[in-house]
Amino acid sequence: MSSVIVPGRHGFWRVIVACAAVVAASLSSGESRAQAALRVNGDINTHVLNAVSGQPAAGMVVELYSVEGETSRRLSRETINAEGRADLWLGRPLAVGRYELRFQVADYFRKQGVQTGDPPYLDYVPVRFSVDTPNGHYQVPFICTPWFYSTYRGS
Repeated sequence: MSSVIVPGRHGFWRVIVACAAVVAASLSSGESRAQAALRVNGDINTHVLNAVSGQPAAGMVVELYSVEGETSRRLSRETINAEGRADLWLGRPLAVGRYELRFQVADYFRKQGVQTGDPPYLDYVPVRFSVDTPNGHYQVPFICTPWFYSTYRGS
């Protein structure tokens, strides 16, 4: 197994070592390098709480985008389940880079019968974050009302 240490990129060397280990193990089983590299998977999910009711925001639509410069590309669209969760990227290779979750706050609260304003104070809420580990677990918890939201890096 070989590894590369890249100065100035805290934690990046762990990614290189992990990827090299997967490739080395797979090559010994006869798998090609390309097939082995695709087995390094990460995930992005969210857990959404409606702070008006204190309940999970079941039914809210959330979209995942990859972001490069000023260009964004939609990767997935999910609806929050009864537990308040949605898996937006699961069991697939996850590229290092910038991503954005778009939480459809106004549509969700309108459907709940909650006044949102006209036009709504919060329509959709973009949350932009970076992925630095291809096999990492990225949870983006989101707490909201029609006038407020909060988020953080989950575990």
